[in-house]
Amino acid sequence: MKNQRWTHFSLSVENEGLWRVTFDNPPINLVTPEMLVELPELIDQMQAASDLRVVVFESANPDYFLNHYDTSRVAETPKSLGVTGFPLTIDTSTRLSNLPVASIAKIRGRVRGIGSELTLAMDMRFASERALFGQPETASGNLPGGGGLEHLPRLMGRGRALEVALSSDDYPGDLAERYGWVNRTVDDTDLDSLVDTLASRIASYDKASIAAVKHQINRYTSPSPEDLMSSPEIYLSSFQWPGSQRRLAAALAAGRNKAGDYEMRLGYHLGRPIGPDS
Repeated sequence: MKNQRWTHFSLSVENEGLWRVTFDNPPINLVTPEMLVELPELIDQMQAASDLRVVVFESANPDYFLNHYDTSRVAETPKSLGVTGFPLTIDTSTRLSNLPVASIAKIRGRVRGIGSELTLAMDMRFASERALFGQPETASGNLPGGGGLEHLPRLMGRGRALEVALSSDDYPGDLAERYGWVNRTVDDTDLDSLVDTLASRIASYDKASIAAVKHQINRYTSPSPEDLMSSPEIYLSSFQWPGSQRRLAAALAAGRNKAGDYEMRLGYHLGRPIGPDS
């Protein structure tokens, strides 16, 4: 069964214990204001499914798993709050981390910005050797605002988190594994078997056990919604900073948010000077 209500992803119910969510927002899987509204609806369904044990997240686009925010539409970012009383991005991330359901990202292609941050809220991440990871915000005149600054230091330590955030570069899958960004990076031909076998195995277990394990591990590894709150507020206000406005205009003119070389090699292009005042 597939749910057709959502515009940027679809839901397939493999069985009562295992679901698959496929991101599909052509051409480059940008995260949009619409997706921020739709993701909490998906979490609602996951929470209501009493027999659900595992959800696998994947992409219909082999070049982009889940990309950065559509920075041309920042003014449209919804200001509504989720059921937790927090903004929708924080609501989605914290609920996903706390649900008694194992969430697994099967990553092919690029995962950047808020796409990376939403993926960091999932329980496990497995990547193809062809995957690329990045937090491009600093080079864009902003800062990661969806949980990256809270999750990454816990996963990879302070120094590497600062390297990732400040470099705004693309990191290949093998290096992402070494840094702790993902559980494991494997040959692309092995990724489906690895994730699907693990997902089916966990889906055969008792839900109470899955919930208890997640709860106990979350005590030490998950940032609280209060910890997460300050970053999105700074992120949205940062688009008024002069440097951000100048850099965004230059990036949009060069091909940001569009299919093409700029997005395919975003880390490379963000490292290039944008003009005499850069």
